[in-house]
Amino acid sequence: MRPIRRRRKTAYDEYAALSSGRLIQFSDVHFGVEHRRACAAAIDYAHATPNDLILITGDVTQKGLPNEFKAAGDWIRAMPDPRFVVVGNHDVPYYSAMARLFWPWRAFEAATGHPAHDGEFKRDNLMVRGVTTARGWQARLNWSKGVIDLDQTRRAAAALRQAPVGALRILACHHPLIEMIGTPMTGDVKRGDAAAEIFAEAGVDLIMTGHTHIPFALPIDLTDRCSYAVGCGTLSHRERGTPPSFNQLDWDEREIVVTAMAWDGNAFAPSRTWRLPRRQDTRHAATAPNPAIAGAKEKAAS
Repeated sequence: MRPIRRRRKTAYDEYAALSSGRLIQFSDVHFGVEHRRACAAAIDYAHATPNDLILITGDVTQKGLPNEFKAAGDWIRAMPDPRFVVVGNHDVPYYSAMARLFWPWRAFEAATGHPAHDGEFKRDNLMVRGVTTARGWQARLNWSKGVIDLDQTRRAAAALRQAPVGALRILACHHPLIEMIGTPMTGDVKRGDAAAEIFAEAGVDLIMTGHTHIPFALPIDLTDRCSYAVGCGTLSHRERGTPPSFNQLDWDEREIVVTAMAWDGNAFAPSRTWRLPRRQDTRHAATAPNPAIAGAKEKAAS
């Protein structure tokens, strides 16, 4: 019997292995009005499903109360490592004017163990940068809406330009930076359009958010349509026409697949899938954004 000759791994094989992965996104758990069975099942699903990262895009509490933050922190720590958490507008102590004005994110950071500003996760196949679109207070009546300042945007874009060649580049925040037609509420993010354009110029594949409580995945029309906006559902009883859900994200060198996993009363099951062609410029050093040089839109925002 002739021995079986194993094909030697090529550089492409090694590259393809580094250019694929899986991420699970949760958002808007709203401890205080959380869906307890769905939250428990989400932990089980995360442990049973191999993944590169658990991403949680804000509103882990309902009113920023101490007992809500404790429950949120316990739930987050029950998730598998690694984890990445960004802050939402409900993660401000609702009844404390002093906290809103002077230390709006202290309770969030203590409970979750994650910074409210400039958080970052980096591996050979994945980079995530967080920005804060929530505020403790604003000079407008509805403080639930979003704001992004361009200094924060420039810092995040500069960091994302340093992503390893071939890595999936994700910008994570709570509010959708651009308005999503057909969602039950808006983020109304000040300077959101300008920020989305800067992030696309920096080679961002996905801007992943929560806030609307419904899942979506759409190309960002302000840009070259190689960057996408991905929204996540809720794991709370604050449903807006859809059941509790979360997103599973799978990618390879050619495609990003976003699957909304919805609660059917007993378990999570796929409810909708979006197949997104992956941008190709960031897969090669010669065409990826220059790590050392800001793009034109990034420079113009200075």
